[in-house]
Amino acid sequence: HALRWSSLTGTPVVPRGAGTGLAGGATAADGCLVVCTSRMTAIRELAAADHYAVAEAGVINADLDRAAAAHGLMYAPDPSSFETSTIGGNVATNAGGLRCVKYGVTRDSVLGLEVVLADGRVLRTGRRTVKGVAGYDLTGLLVGSEGTLGVITAATLRLRPRPAQPPVTVLGSFAALTAAGAAVAATLQAGAAPSLMELIDRATLRAIADWK
Repeated sequence: HALRWSSLTGTPVVPRGAGTGLAGGATAADGCLVVCTSRMTAIRELAAADHYAVAEAGVINADLDRAAAAHGLMYAPDPSSFETSTIGGNVATNAGGLRCVKYGVTRDSVLGLEVVLADGRVLRTGRRTVKGVAGYDLTGLLVGSEGTLGVITAATLRLRPRPAQPPVTVLGSFAALTAAGAAVAATLQAGAAPSLMELIDRATLRAIADWK
C-alpha cells in the first residue's frame, strides 16, 4: 500500500534495512517516504536437505548463519557488519565480505527474491533448485540494484556445508610486493582454494600500528 500510494502521489521512496551502509544508500531525502524492513525478521523456511533458506528482509545476516549452523550448514556471505546488517540490505547492495574469495558475493548465494515494485505489485523471481537456466535472470538484476527497482521483502538463499574444521590462518612476510604477488599466484596455481587472501603493505601496517 505504501509503494502504491507513493507511486500515485509521486513521492520518492527510500528503502532502509539496518542502516549499516557507509555510502549513504539508506539516507532520507526531503519529502521522501522511508520504508524500513527491519521488523521483517522471520526465517520462513530452512530446508536443510535442499541447502536453502527463505529469509525475510529484516533477518540479521549472522542470525541466518547461526540458524544454518544448527544443521551443519552456513550462509556464506559475511560483510563486516554481518552481526547487525540485514539480508535485505545485503541483497540490495550485493554485499561481499571476507569469504567472497572462496564463496562469492551475495549474488552468488541468492536463488530467488520477493520484491514489491513501485506500483505496489509483488514480484517473485528465481527458483529453489541448484539448476535454473531458463528465462531472464531477474534475480541477478535485482541483486545490487540499491532499491531502484523495488523493495526486497524476502530472499531464497543458498546454504553451503559448513567446514568440518575451524579455518586456518597462515601469515607470510615478503621483502617486496612483487614477491608477495608471486606467492599469491603460486598458491592459486597449486590448486588451493583459500577463503581469503589479503595483501597489506608496510605503509598500511605502520598506519594500523599507529592507530591501534
